[in-house]
Amino acid sequence: MKTEERLSIKIIRKIVFISIILIFLLTIGVMATRSEVNYVTIVFPEGYESTVMTSKVQVSEILSENHIIVLPDETVYPESDSNIDLTKKITISKLTEEKKVIAEEVESVTTEEILGKYVKVTEKIIVEQVEIPYETITKDVSKSGTETKDSVVRQGVNGLKEIKYKAKFQDDVEIERNIISEEIIKEPVDKIVQISTKVSSRAGSRTAAVSSEAIQANVDGKTPKVVSLNTSAYCSCAACCGKTNGITSSGARAQEWHTVAAGRGYPIGTVIYIPALADKPNGGWFVVEDRGGAISNNRIDIYMGSHSSAIVFGRKNLECYIYQ
Repeated sequence: MKTEERLSIKIIRKIVFISIILIFLLTIGVMATRSEVNYVTIVFPEGYESTVMTSKVQVSEILSENHIIVLPDETVYPESDSNIDLTKKITISKLTEEKKVIAEEVESVTTEEILGKYVKVTEKIIVEQVEIPYETITKDVSKSGTETKDSVVRQGVNGLKEIKYKAKFQDDVEIERNIISEEIIKEPVDKIVQISTKVSSRAGSRTAAVSSEAIQANVDGKTPKVVSLNTSAYCSCAACCGKTNGITSSGARAQEWHTVAAGRGYPIGTVIYIPALADKPNGGWFVVEDRGGAISNNRIDIYMGSHSSAIVFGRKNLECYIYQ
């Protein structure tokens, strides 16, 4: 019985011993795994290299482990407080004079100075209204070889547009501006200047010439409405207007190349300029002085001195400038 107990004790001792050895081996394996051995190449300023074996990964620790000191006029890459990269190379080199100056300047700048030099850049949306200049259009309706005169048919008016910008400011000083959008608020009105034949001073045309200039002076500075009207002609005969006295609805006597009969949409005294008739004795200027049973707001009748002249004029659609 004692012999069997002794055998059992021996077997237990062997098992415990083997277990201790296995645990020791496993511990060594784990430690070896955790501390991987690297071969790192160190390049010195003089150009020669040295390869060392280490389990360290931080540059400063590898240098310290190999008793290597970086002098004040030297620099190291990667930096001392960083880990080695995939190249597993540490390079020590001499500082150039330029790098020394930069390093000294950086070291001498305080946090307060850095904050003091900080410049704040802000962005703002700016909206401005800008005038759109009008253009001047010249229409020459004169006859070649004749004396001419210039007349302002319509005064020009500047337009207006709104421009939206995104602007950048540095210390309240604008340094950049970009257009975001543009919107036309009011279209410009072109100025129209007409060159026409100067009316002679003969008695037959003097009245028309004076009347034309007076009409233009009366509407100077006004902006007309431009419409297309069906235009015909009439005279003071019974066939045209049912009477022969030539008295208009306004009470005035009708004048050739002056009087116009129009619908009630155009009050008596309305001035009408017709560019297509600018070569006529009145320079294309007419005044609404008459009405007519067949006259509507989309047509006008021009008074002529004879029935034959009215027939020859015919009927046509003409561009008209209405001054009311």
